[in-house]
Amino acid sequence: MKKYKKIYFDYFGYCKDEKILCEICGREAVDIHHIQPKGIGGSKNEDYIENLIALCRDCHTAAHEHSLSKELLTKIHISNLF
Repeated sequence: MKKYKKIYFDYFGYCKDEKILCEICGREAVDIHHIQPKGIGGSKNEDYIENLIALCRDCHTAAHEHSLSKELLTKIHISNLF
């Protein structure tokens, strides 16, 4: 498991094979998305829980197409942390 996924799973107490829901729409999540991109070269500086959000395929695509703004993703995700 990739480090950033482990950070997300550990924070929320998920097991490796557990079903995780998209934080935006509630469907099954298939990706842990970096709200602030890691950038070219794969910087590990963005691997912290406040920057990691579980998304379904459609919401992940929308995030990359900027249909879901970083501000909206951050607001929703931070509300789920506390």
